Amino acid sequence: MTTMLAARAQQDSNALHLQEIAIPEPGPQDVLVKVSSAGLAPGMMALLAQGAFKHLPTTLGHEAAGTIAAVGSEVGGISTGTRVRVHPNLNCGTCRYCRSDRDMMCPQQAMVGHAAFSDVSMPLYDRYHDGGLAEYIRVPHWLVDPLPDNVSFDVGAKVHDLANAIRALKCADLPLGATLVVTAATGTMGTATIKLAQHFGVSRLILVGRSAERLAAVRPLAGDVHTDIVAIEELPATWAEEGGLTRALRALVPQGADAVLDFVPDGPATSQALAALATGGSLVHMGANRSPLLFPMIAVMVNCWRIVGTRACTRADAQEALTLLARGALDAEELITHRYPLAEANAAVAALQNRHEPIWMAVVNP
Repeated sequence: MTTMLAARAQQDSNALHLQEIAIPEPGPQDVLVKVSSAGLAPGMMALLAQGAFKHLPTTLGHEAAGTIAAVGSEVGGISTGTRVRVHPNLNCGTCRYCRSDRDMMCPQQAMVGHAAFSDVSMPLYDRYHDGGLAEYIRVPHWLVDPLPDNVSFDVGAKVHDLANAIRALKCADLPLGATLVVTAATGTMGTATIKLAQHFGVSRLILVGRSAERLAAVRPLAGDVHTDIVAIEELPATWAEEGGLTRALRALVPQGADAVLDFVPDGPATSQALAALATGGSLVHMGANRSPLLFPMIAVMVNCWRIVGTRACTRADAQEALTLLARGALDAEELITHRYPLAEANAAVAALQNRHEPIWMAVVNP
């Protein structure tokens, strides 16, 4: 077999195209992975529409897990048949960011099967821009992590999202017994954060989302952590203009929350959640919200608030997720709510975009 099915992006098109293309040949320091599961992220189509993909045509998909099908001539210590997950973050490995567990800040940082934003020369991304929504993916050997036997390929493909949640929780610098607000709590990042909260000493969660029904469905993910929900649909119709979300959060926690992990992609919920922080509290944003903050910076100064942005995880975060999974301390299988064959990738992307039904994490199985 010399060809494979792949979900591709093309120049001058905002759609996903299923095509038969050649199976990539591994170079001397590469491995070829036969993909068993590839994660789906709705943001990739928005980035494609914005022109953020530097190489077209390209195979989409930055999350993948499978088995080693071939290894390059200079690769040692990795054998065919090994179960692995692919770490999607490309970076130089030598700059001050890479040497201090901040490799998502590297000027070379990009993700296989995803967008790149830096204006510098990016030779790794030039070579490895093709992603995992295909039957095979070629990556440099240092980007694969052995997948524990007790971890499924589906969960292995979503380790990146679990690691993103770990990074956000770390950035919050939570005190023991913290009260934590999670916005957009019914999506991929929200559900991953809820699952991981107990591992970061959280004693109370407040989940914010649009639908009370969907929030009730994710509530059990918190385990023994005391959990309240705030549904936007139950707030007054004028909540966006009159601070209704802030008032609802303050009614639950008059002294304010220790932190907000904010995954909201647009609108005033970010600002209103920030205003519900306790003195010295932190808001960590990983939602790419383009809406401006709606109050003066003097409020940040007076309340000693911390506002932290983080755009991805590090390799160390991914290793922490793998360790939790390997030990059985974290069971993420229930987070995978939707599975699609590769031939239905377009339908899968449409389901993620329209959100007509609740989707926590979705994967494609080639």
